[in-house]
Amino acid sequence: MTDKVIITHVDIYRFSIPMEPFTIATGTMDHAQNVFIRIHTDAGFYGVGECSAFPVITGETQDTCLIMAREFARLLRGQDALDIPARMQQLHSFTAGNTTIKSAFDIALFDIAAKNADLPLYRFLGGEKREVESDITIGIAGPHTMALKALDFKASGANMLKVKLGKNAIEDVECIKQIREAVGGGLKIRIDANQGWSFGDAVFALQALDQYDIEFCEQPMRTWYDDRLPRLMELSPVKIMADESVYNHHDARKQINSGSCHYINIKMAKSGGILEAKRIHDEAAAKGIACMMGGMLESRIALSAKLHFVYASPNIKFYDMDTCMLGHLQDPCTGGVTYDGYKLNIADEPGIGADADETFLANCEHYTV
Repeated sequence: MTDKVIITHVDIYRFSIPMEPFTIATGTMDHAQNVFIRIHTDAGFYGVGECSAFPVITGETQDTCLIMAREFARLLRGQDALDIPARMQQLHSFTAGNTTIKSAFDIALFDIAAKNADLPLYRFLGGEKREVESDITIGIAGPHTMALKALDFKASGANMLKVKLGKNAIEDVECIKQIREAVGGGLKIRIDANQGWSFGDAVFALQALDQYDIEFCEQPMRTWYDDRLPRLMELSPVKIMADESVYNHHDARKQINSGSCHYINIKMAKSGGILEAKRIHDEAAAKGIACMMGGMLESRIALSAKLHFVYASPNIKFYDMDTCMLGHLQDPCTGGVTYDGYKLNIADEPGIGADADETFLANCEHYTV
């Protein structure tokens, strides 16, 4: 263990993972548009990070992430990797936003710090292992198709379904009706409108859905209607979780103080990584607002970092950590998270304990800065 670890260079990869088409209210994707990085150091080891661009949510594409990654690598070369707040502040001072690609650098820096301490990341963060069971997501399709998918997931041992809605409020209610009738009362159902409803649609849908025992609804409306959330909270019998309305701990503070949510969904692609995710978690914990660990379409590399963060974050009570199960047609990860059904586990390797498969990387567009 050393007091300083200097960044020597960064490898950046276009990390495209083919997948079965997946549809939410804001669009359909047939590839996970990811970026993978390795931050190399003078200590003889590197840190790995991954992010997943979801343009309709964060405004970043895989291409913008690749461009900004090269800018960030130039900024960080020659700097101490162990001073993570200073390194991330360099990135924030250089550009606003761009939280998705920032998260890859943040994860890689935490990987370096934990490896330098010879600790699994969760222990470096002061956490301990606990049982983590993910939900599984049903993308938007017709009501009958979604009900059949729900039955398939139930048969595979799923205990929690996350159902994507937000295209049409009347059809959304019919989808949940058919899903609940198909699976019965044993499974938890949570819903995600991905900003798809107007205020009127949200009131209608949430009141109509109450009879189907819905655990919570994520992001019912576009973020520009955040000022109407307190009223929706009064009218909705279903609890509300903020997702796109909360990128950082300042957003969390405003949502909580205005009475706009019961819960908050933390995603690395929104927060810019673990450093800010921890601030959101702590802000919510102080106010008694439970959090969920969510994601975009990351591979098991970023998922491993998220599981370590969960272990160190007791106020994360809900787990939407199924991204690798959502039709990824290739697994580009070595080591890392394993699934036992829908329960997640990870070995006690130093750092995040995951890396990219060299065979997969050989076919990826690659830059060294």
